[in-house]
Amino acid sequence: MGSTVLSLRIDSELLDRLKRHAARRQMSVQDYVVRTLIRDDFDERFKAAVDETEKFYGTGPAAPSGQDQVRPSAGIA
Repeated sequence: MGSTVLSLRIDSELLDRLKRHAARRQMSVQDYVVRTLIRDDFDERFKAAVDETEKFYGTGPAAPSGQDQVRPSAGIA
């Protein structure tokens, strides 16, 4: 996997906060920011997968009203 440079312009207060958060975890600011972005990306993908599963099984907020809810049984009677 290759890497690419991403340059950001942030204010000094935000940079100071990032430095403090990174220092608490004994990380560089760069590693802290990358780990935070990866975690956020995972959270978004996980939520999207849960939403799709709920839509597939007819549960959750995406389920049409009045429709019987189907629950997976994984072959268990």
